[in-house]
Amino acid sequence: MPNSNHSPFRFPCHLPLLIFCAQPPALSTTCLFLIFLSISNSLCVGSTFELYRKMGDISCSNGNEVNGKSHSLAGYRKSCWYEEEIEENLRWCFALNSILHTGATQYQDIALLDTKPFGKALVIDGKLQSAEIDEFIYHESLVHPALLHHPNPKSIFIMGGGEGSTAREILRHKTVEKVVMCDIDEEVVDFCKSYLVVNREAFCDPRLELVINDARAELESREECFDVIIGDLADPIEGGPCYQLYTKSFYESTVKPRLSPGGIFVTQAGPAGVFSHTEVFSCIHNTLRQVFKHVVAYSAHIPSFADIWGWVMASDSPFLLNAEELDLRMKQRIKGENRYIDGKTFSSASTLSKVVRTSLDNETQVYTEGTARFIYGHGTALK
Repeated sequence: MPNSNHSPFRFPCHLPLLIFCAQPPALSTTCLFLIFLSISNSLCVGSTFELYRKMGDISCSNGNEVNGKSHSLAGYRKSCWYEEEIEENLRWCFALNSILHTGATQYQDIALLDTKPFGKALVIDGKLQSAEIDEFIYHESLVHPALLHHPNPKSIFIMGGGEGSTAREILRHKTVEKVVMCDIDEEVVDFCKSYLVVNREAFCDPRLELVINDARAELESREECFDVIIGDLADPIEGGPCYQLYTKSFYESTVKPRLSPGGIFVTQAGPAGVFSHTEVFSCIHNTLRQVFKHVVAYSAHIPSFADIWGWVMASDSPFLLNAEELDLRMKQRIKGENRYIDGKTFSSASTLSKVVRTSLDNETQVYTEGTARFIYGHGTALK
């Protein structure tokens, strides 16, 4: 998922701030103040600034005083925010404690944010990749259904996965003997090794083979086959390094030939909400249906993503396990307890809503390099 020099990653800063102030009872009317702050200076780690506005007889300094009295004006105080444009006219925004690190590699921009609601959060190319408080939902959903449905998964190939969380979950399986994690961006991997303490044990596991290369090139160069191949890739962003790894030609000519008999492929497949699933989820699902005999789409709510997220699992062998059989395999194979996924949860996750099922059934577009769909928008840090 490469060597390049780090360069400062600067974010444009524009913060719309809406504040409602009620005047003291002695005044006869109530005032609504709409304050729009446009801050053009670039955001640097550790920098601070003071908010100060005076309108008529009301002065606000960090939201502490109005007409000499102490008031708590929610949002009107020294603060730093992250904002991501999810779609046109819709943005997702949350407060930060600090910006821990920013940088730019040969392939993508990266940032590690300490957020107030979600803990540490990894952002790549302006898109939130994972957050400390809820990344277990994403990674358990990505890894465990495929490994549990396989009768005896010993060798696993991860496309991407630079943060190490996918490898961490795979290495909890007692049957696993070898994990190849192939990420194109060495600097992202080194960044995650340094900053994401929760995955350091996984990076040190002797079963893990870390390869810095393009996943397509790596799979094509290897003669060995794998029991499970996992696509833990960045979202398909126009101009990004990953969208070609969601195409039919890649699944057909590269992924499938590298699966062992009975092997399983699973990939993250983007937003899967009622309104967002047509972005890429339905197309990725339909594309895999053209390549594999058996395909299962499933989804889960990821709070930090502000949406339902989707995965697609595919194989030429049927997926036959029920909830009780999945639970039994978890007890037999996995070290420790899952926080999110169990048999009933997976059964629920793979029972999609009527509107999403209908879209998936009726989807006709196949993901190719010429007909690629992309995730909308980009992210910025605000102050």
